[in-house]
Amino acid sequence: MTSLMVSMTAFIAGIKDRLAPEKGATMVEYGIMVALIAVVVLAAVGPLGTTIQGLFNGVTTSLGGTPAP
Repeated sequence: MTSLMVSMTAFIAGIKDRLAPEKGATMVEYGIMVALIAVVVLAAVGPLGTTIQGLFNGVTTSLGGTPAP
């Protein structure tokens, strides 16, 4: 139990050091990068989903079923 408390204290101290005021700009930059990556992923998912649905509908039709709407 004591080693768990020591590990937890060290973890919290590490987080406290990482959240120092001079590192705030870096956190904002990382947040902006994550947001931009999310936008790129969302922009790619739409056309990719349509293409994959077309492929599955083709396979379904070839097997004699009814394609999804």
